[in-house]
Amino acid sequence: MKISIKNIMTLSPLKISIVLVILALVVFFMDPHFLRFMELKALDLRMVSRGQLPTTGQVIIATVDEKSLSEIGRWPWSRSMTAKLVDSLKEYGAKAVGFDIVFAEPEQSTGPSADAILAKSVKSAKNVSLGYFFHTSMKDVEFLTEEYINASGSLIGGSMYSMVREKGHEGDYNLITAYAPVPSIKAIAESGENCGYFNAFPDPDGVIRWSPLVIKFQDNFYYSLPIALLMQYLDYPMIVLNLAEFGVDGVMLGDLRIPTDEIGRLLINYLGPAKTFPHYSISDIIAGRLSPELIKGKIVIVGATATGIYDLRVTPFSPVYPGVELHATVVENILQGNFLEQSAWTTFIDICGIIFFGMIIGIAIPRLKALQGILLVMVLLGGFVAGNTLIFAKYNTWLNMVYPVLTMMTIYLVITVYRYFTEEREKKKIRGAFQYYLTASVINELLKDPTKLKLGGDKKDLTVMFSDIRGFTTISEKLTPEELVHLLNEYLTAMTDIVFKYEGLLDKYIGDAIMAVFGAPVDQPDHALRSCRTALEMMATLKGLQQKWAAEGRPFVDIGVGINSGDMVVGNMGSNMRFDYTVMGDNVNLSSRLEGINKEYGTHIVISEFTYEVVKEEVFCRELDAVRVKGKKLPVKIYELICERKDAAEHEEYIGRFHAGLAHYKAARWDEGIAAFKSVLEIRPDDPPAKLYIQRCQDLKENPPEGEWDGVFTMTRK
Repeated sequence: MKISIKNIMTLSPLKISIVLVILALVVFFMDPHFLRFMELKALDLRMVSRGQLPTTGQVIIATVDEKSLSEIGRWPWSRSMTAKLVDSLKEYGAKAVGFDIVFAEPEQSTGPSADAILAKSVKSAKNVSLGYFFHTSMKDVEFLTEEYINASGSLIGGSMYSMVREKGHEGDYNLITAYAPVPSIKAIAESGENCGYFNAFPDPDGVIRWSPLVIKFQDNFYYSLPIALLMQYLDYPMIVLNLAEFGVDGVMLGDLRIPTDEIGRLLINYLGPAKTFPHYSISDIIAGRLSPELIKGKIVIVGATATGIYDLRVTPFSPVYPGVELHATVVENILQGNFLEQSAWTTFIDICGIIFFGMIIGIAIPRLKALQGILLVMVLLGGFVAGNTLIFAKYNTWLNMVYPVLTMMTIYLVITVYRYFTEEREKKKIRGAFQYYLTASVINELLKDPTKLKLGGDKKDLTVMFSDIRGFTTISEKLTPEELVHLLNEYLTAMTDIVFKYEGLLDKYIGDAIMAVFGAPVDQPDHALRSCRTALEMMATLKGLQQKWAAEGRPFVDIGVGINSGDMVVGNMGSNMRFDYTVMGDNVNLSSRLEGINKEYGTHIVISEFTYEVVKEEVFCRELDAVRVKGKKLPVKIYELICERKDAAEHEEYIGRFHAGLAHYKAARWDEGIAAFKSVLEIRPDDPPAKLYIQRCQDLKENPPEGEWDGVFTMTRK
């Protein structure tokens, strides 16, 4: 399948997250070297951050240190001196003594054989496990004869305890394979109670994290020096190598199961930095300067720690760690049963962690703002790392840290980039669709939340305004097409600018009519007041245009405006291919009817009672009538919008008289009504509503209404 940026951009964030989680799982099972390297470094950091752990005190180190060198002499010492060490450790009561040293060549001496002296001491001590090492590369043994290899093999397999008993699956195994051993010379090798190899195999970064408990040589399986020492210390329990189809399935030392990987390696649980275990100078041991309680009944590992002669190893705690302490650490891990756990169930938890944390990021980030998303990722990453480290420190459980962290970061980055490109594309689309219908500030609000423009509608409380030119057909007959277009464009531009000034939505032009919506797509709690102020300013602007056009010899242009507020359905109406953002419902239709009512009353701006109740504290109106518009059964009170409340003083007297006349009209007091309305004309001789009501009262006086008079006027035209 070909994956491109274009393909990805068509996916949703959730689908992208699922794809990335699946890819993370695939990579997890492939486990490439560089990611494995990162995880191993993360393991080291967890081990170091955990700090130093206590030991049982049963493992000590007899060391060739600077003090010993100054008292005994330069290294290597005569094996007769090593024999004194063996004798002294026996006298101290050491339970098991292991040498991280191989006596591979005979010692040249002028007196009695030092090799024989050492062999005699080892044999009589009956507590010594001798160390040796394997050649694990064919290149290292090219010069060796088969006879030599077989002879060397006999020196490490002469004891019944030298070979691990195999149990389980029969067949070939992906184990560490040796091609030849390098044991101590025959006299010394045959005198030891036990023996074990001390090979170390660092990871590619040079750090030693694993201790091989079993190595295959020829047709046999051999164990390491720490296992040899433990066998002595535990009085030689049976050791069993459990094998399965995939390889080693652990090592049994008596009733104790030692977990290993498939090639027989124990993951070393380092307890701390160098000298976590007690170090005692060999010169002090030989001279008898130590308390017997320090050595009696314990495991003693002999090795060198003096600068320049000891075996340096790289560990999580230090790049200069004594090799002899590696063996002490492995022995201590097994004695305590303090193993690092990494098994099939931890792998299952790793998989669940990758899926869970990856999907949390994938689901949450698209729903959050940028800063909230960053904070969530930081909290999740910090919480995961802290929890992972805590589980490691408290339960010795090695859960993968790198893959869940990288999965979270990758999903966050990809979705962030995805959102950037898709939101930019969406913003461009919104700007293009609404730049002619909305003011820039409203468009910016939409860009912050494009979901407001989803296909479909929502029920909202809004205000709709309709305006229309009076007698447009007559006007158009007096002008050429070019003059008409010029006049109309000038008028619509001026009116639209006012709609935009109050952040209204220009829904559409219907010929010479304008339909505007307030309160959508961006919420405006004062949408009714905005529409009223828009209408008032439109009338004020129109007066200026009328004067200008009159000077230019153009026809007189007048308009009517209808405003209504209430619940309407607003949203993108149409199809996925083409749609309009508009409003629908009875309250929209009522607004259109109110615009037409202006013709009946000779007014310019008519608002419904629903709008009036919201804005009456801010604007000044006069009640016009209670009407039953075409298509509606229930009557609606209508009001003429006069001005803002602060400018009401000059209108209050005649409006007061008008309201008095309206009260007489509603009470069917025709003569009183006529008198009141005529008093309006004394102040405002050309007031069309007053003239209309005088005529109505006269007509109703001559032809009284049938039945009970409710004061409602029924409109018979739109």
